[in-house]
Amino acid sequence: MDVVDTHCHIISEDLARYPRAPIGGKQSEWAASRPVTADGMAARMDEAGIGQAVLVQATTAYGYDNSYVLDSRRRRPERFVAVGTFDPLRPGSGARLLDLVGDNGLAGVRLFTSGSTVPTQGEWFAAPETHDFWRTAEEAGITVCLQMRLGPATRQLVEVLERFPGVRVLLDHMGYPDIAASPARAGQEVAELAANPGLFLKLTHRNLERLRDAGKEAADFLDPVLAAFGAERITWGSNCPAAEQSLPELLALARNVLTGLPEPAQQNIFAGTARRLYPGLGAARN
Repeated sequence: MDVVDTHCHIISEDLARYPRAPIGGKQSEWAASRPVTADGMAARMDEAGIGQAVLVQATTAYGYDNSYVLDSRRRRPERFVAVGTFDPLRPGSGARLLDLVGDNGLAGVRLFTSGSTVPTQGEWFAAPETHDFWRTAEEAGITVCLQMRLGPATRQLVEVLERFPGVRVLLDHMGYPDIAASPARAGQEVAELAANPGLFLKLTHRNLERLRDAGKEAADFLDPVLAAFGAERITWGSNCPAAEQSLPELLALARNVLTGLPEPAQQNIFAGTARRLYPGLGAARN
């Protein structure tokens, strides 16, 4: 099966060329303890049978300096596309966005509003100062990854999607729905967001581990989400090496949880959706 990993991180061993500059001044534990270079990621992909990957900027290592993912993309254009962290609050964000994407540039950008080193969910991504960014992303067809947690900030997410209905937003880790507490309630929470056609979901180990642990109740989450979004708006990402498991183990986890889905749905989740979100990946590989 064609497989694209839409969420992996790389960190260089060359501190002089790629100095650390983590967002908020704090480096994540995984970035310090188990970094993986671009060469190392390519080797892990070969081991797992993954043809291509989206290099998502390691924000908790490099902040807004996207040099390493861009350079790695240029060295291996047949294997990688790059998604860089972006600050939409800076003046002229629309023009800056256009400067960064395109040939040999970023395939998309990521807004890091919450994470391991940013414990308080930021709601700034919907501020009026960001509208130039969102309007440009909408008009240019640029996929925007959004790292956020569903909850109080869901209102801001919906506000953006309604104001810019043509924009493509890929929600990292599905917004961290609380599957462990109640798969059914979490599934309903996520499914309700499907009314916004520009929203796509990134399914990672942070969701898949909870679904595995839920056993038969995993269907209480997956069924409404798949019915609402369709597999055409869901894509898989490993989160390697932030996840502790190996890349082959992370792919096996996803395949095991999704084993009951029809083949066309699995093809979309494991590659088809990714290729539509990031045309720079090219056509499917056999």
